[in-house]
Amino acid sequence: MKRVIVIGGGPAGMMAAYGAAQCGHKVTLIEQNEKLGKKLFITGKGRCNITNASDMETLFSNVMSNRKFLYSAFYAFDNEQVIAFFETMGLRTKVERGNRVFPESDHSSDVIAALKRALERAGVTIRLQEQVKELVLEPDAPSEVETQKVSGVLLNKERLSADAVIVATGGLSYPSTGATGDGYRMAQACGHALVPCTQSLVPLEIKEAWVPQLQGLSLKNSSIRICRGKKTLYEDFGEMLFTHFGVSGPMILSASASIKPEYFEEALSLTIDLKPALDEEQLDKRILRDFEEAKNRQFKNSINHLLPAKLVPVMIDLSGIDPDKQVNEISREERKMLVKLIKNLPMTIAGKRGWNEAIITKGGVSVKEINPSTMESKLVKGLHFCGEVLDLDALTGGYNLQIAWSTGYLAGISIEG
Repeated sequence: MKRVIVIGGGPAGMMAAYGAAQCGHKVTLIEQNEKLGKKLFITGKGRCNITNASDMETLFSNVMSNRKFLYSAFYAFDNEQVIAFFETMGLRTKVERGNRVFPESDHSSDVIAALKRALERAGVTIRLQEQVKELVLEPDAPSEVETQKVSGVLLNKERLSADAVIVATGGLSYPSTGATGDGYRMAQACGHALVPCTQSLVPLEIKEAWVPQLQGLSLKNSSIRICRGKKTLYEDFGEMLFTHFGVSGPMILSASASIKPEYFEEALSLTIDLKPALDEEQLDKRILRDFEEAKNRQFKNSINHLLPAKLVPVMIDLSGIDPDKQVNEISREERKMLVKLIKNLPMTIAGKRGWNEAIITKGGVSVKEINPSTMESKLVKGLHFCGEVLDLDALTGGYNLQIAWSTGYLAGISIEG
């Protein structure tokens, strides 16, 4: 039996503590907040998208950073095992669109309660409102190569000894839930390299002044293209949402995760195809039919069936066509310009929103210095890392939580007996 300390009571930390305790170790879980799973509580808009029920190939394809590193972790504790774990702990689950797995109750609090039951049954000691100040290291057994091992942690007024420490402190997203970046500081103090951190799965700010007029407008079947000059960086079809500062929604969040962080340091172009099911010729014929039915109306009253009501005044203004002009007086050239505007509504991305709105952190402790089969540091014996503190991130759909469960569980069960 080893003495194991887990730092961080989020999904990765709780699963790591459970895994280690299941192996017979004496486990202490330290959480700086007043309760466990504070960030987990708000995930999935309070519903908690536990994992994704797709096949393994799909799971890997939705990982954005270092997917090969996750091979051992995903197979050690895959999505089916995650679902079975929660079902065993009394949490009934359901699968929704996109194979997203949620608790049947739609309450993230029930997910946290199931994890607490697992920890209690496994005999894990939980210490809340305690902050680890630093890791305690000491020289490893004498050898030709100078190495260190972890021997405990320092709290505010106490030193706790341990044979192994698992760092599961999360990243920088949602600082209101207690994210401080402490895990990065601890890793650097041990000599670990960090990949620069940036917001991921985050809304985007738009420069154009007309965008706030569309606040609250959701587009269900549109397509987007994001370009850097003439080079296309990202294309997608699906849902998006206009906000008071710019754009959000599934397509936009995925774009923020898929485009290299450094590209957001310059202005990028975003174009929306409002009618992706129609090519320009088909759309022109559709507009001609609408104009024919409204030939005695003014332009401003002629496209209500073509576009969402909130979008109509903006599109009229951007088209350059006099809103009071009679439809039968609109020229072929003006109509063609309207077609191009609908197929290529242009905007300029000014940057990402801040950490308060980022779902996940891209970057973190470099996985090059972590053993993928055990999550143990290659630099410090007995020190393990798991979850968002590592340079691992994925798209929305339950994939980031799967990373947390898998890496946490693997770290826990890999503590040598």
